[in-house]
Amino acid sequence: MDVRLREVQDSDLPVFHAMLRDPEATRMAAFTAENPDDRARFDARWAKILDAADPLRTVLADGEVVGNAAVSGPEGRREVSYWIDRSHWGRGIATAALRELLALVPERPLFGRVAADNEASLRVLRKCGFTEDGRNRDFAPARGTELDEVILTLDA
Repeated sequence: MDVRLREVQDSDLPVFHAMLRDPEATRMAAFTAENPDDRARFDARWAKILDAADPLRTVLADGEVVGNAAVSGPEGRREVSYWIDRSHWGRGIATAALRELLALVPERPLFGRVAADNEASLRVLRKCGFTEDGRNRDFAPARGTELDEVILTLDA
């Protein structure tokens, strides 16, 4: 499978919104928007994201838009994030996309945060060299409750 990153295009946004509305994917991600169906809020958030200078890429698998990957946040506390359409889970796409993103962003440290029970995402981060740095308990809007979050770090 050919996994590549490219600049985000306006035509990607409806695909991203549809992915965000998948209840199982949103539950797994846990720390998401309170109402993923709110298209106006989605559009406003993405307008702000696209205006930022942070690296943000669309993930393509064999030419098909299957997700996005980004680095964002303040200097010294920048975090990676990625979202892969659930129909493509378990195929190594997130790992390949994150590796490509990390090659584009030389700064370190970088951080990752993931729900403690999201074993697949923890594996992706660990395969890419992230190590557990701590844990936090926070409110997860997608689940309507507090849950444990693992904080991972990628050093130089």
